[in-house]
Amino acid sequence: MATSTTPITDPRPSRPPTSTRRARQLLLRLHFYIGVFIGPFLLVAAVSGALYALSPQLERVIYADALTGTVTGQPLSLDAQVAAARTATGLEAAPAAVRPAEPGGTTRVMFPDPALGASEHRGVFVDPGTGEVVGDLTVYGTSGSLPLRTTIGELHRSLLLGEPGRIYSELAASWLWVVAVTGLLLWVARWRRTRAGIRARGLLVPDTATTNRYRRTRSFHAATGVWLGLGFLFLSATGLTWSTYAGANVTELRSALGWTTPVLEKALDPARAPEAATDEHADHGEHHDHAVMTGASPGSGSFDAVLGTARDAGIEATLLEIVPAPEAGTAWTVAEIDRSWPTQVDAVAVDATTGQVSDRVRFAEFGIVAKLAQWGVAAHMGVLFGLVNQLVLAALALGLAAMVVWGYLMWWRRRPTRATGMGFGAAPARGTLRRDPLPAVAAVAVTAVGVGVFLPLLGISLAAFLVLDLALGALTARRNAPTASP
Repeated sequence: MATSTTPITDPRPSRPPTSTRRARQLLLRLHFYIGVFIGPFLLVAAVSGALYALSPQLERVIYADALTGTVTGQPLSLDAQVAAARTATGLEAAPAAVRPAEPGGTTRVMFPDPALGASEHRGVFVDPGTGEVVGDLTVYGTSGSLPLRTTIGELHRSLLLGEPGRIYSELAASWLWVVAVTGLLLWVARWRRTRAGIRARGLLVPDTATTNRYRRTRSFHAATGVWLGLGFLFLSATGLTWSTYAGANVTELRSALGWTTPVLEKALDPARAPEAATDEHADHGEHHDHAVMTGASPGSGSFDAVLGTARDAGIEATLLEIVPAPEAGTAWTVAEIDRSWPTQVDAVAVDATTGQVSDRVRFAEFGIVAKLAQWGVAAHMGVLFGLVNQLVLAALALGLAAMVVWGYLMWWRRRPTRATGMGFGAAPARGTLRRDPLPAVAAVAVTAVGVGVFLPLLGISLAAFLVLDLALGALTARRNAPTASP
């Protein structure tokens, strides 16, 4: 089958373009390259993100037996439920954490397991009414995800490739805000060039009346993008906070500006600390959502007593987690883990030997940036506003996936009418920066370098785009150069 030999660039009229037109061409070329090369990463992130947003309902159906309790009277004490979990499983190690049952639910007794990955624990689900173990599953992180949601989450986060796979999601998050901003600026430019009477068609709502397939696809792409653009900016900003390289820069920036989230102090007064522990678990930690936990020695404290102290100290949420002291001289912690609205993430540290609260952290006392970070993470995960949050996230994700597909269709449908096979439309014209004043070019370069340093994967990939563009330009110039006469 024949293929098109259309060059990568498009010849433009010889008259010098205005500065506004040059800026539009630069934005259009950047938007084009992002769509072509970053589009696959955005598509995978969007589809997996939509699945994750809707996974809690699937989780409750699939794991209903483990999540449903049958309390008919007074529930058993937490200590009795922990003992039942250890007896039924034959585990000798103390729990790493316990999550008391919500109304109608089960208590999660989570044990460290060296065979599991970081932030994972073996979760034993106990019916609080009967003490019967009704489930034994791997649970992950503060969200308490079970295997299905954990798998979908890891697909979204790292393509199931572990730490190296996180490069894909960071690359997508790094470029998502750029493609959203350039798309919105191009939309504004087109709005200003369009007659007032027909602005809405194709710009605010898809133009389904046109028979031109390229224009119809472009109208769907543009209208969807302008309605979802702010959502894409939000997804990019919150996603970058979890990334490996850009996320580290965000953390350093927040620390330098004093915008950190308060951390509970777990160390007790040395004068009141028990003697150094000789328990076999004292020197072996298990990572759980960025906190080291090994579980306390058997008999070193009472879950019921610690919870009672925390309740008296103002811990009111039904969703909470109790973590035994990880080592001698440290406190137990009781933390609210309800990230819905209103957010309940207060925490207290309790000295199990005296029953006294040694430290506390209240969400109401967080700085505004720390609060925004908590709300942003919760909204990105789909838990801030419950089902409404989930549906909005799914709509954003599916809208992004559709825009990527429409973008590739636009590229295909802009190919020359006589092209056959795998011909595609030409890229927008290059060379606009060469016509701009030196200060403007310098400003663009400094901005690109600054953003690239803060978002390293964006900087590296942008440099790769520039090298590729220069190479393609050189090849095109060589192909179009006149042949010397003999």
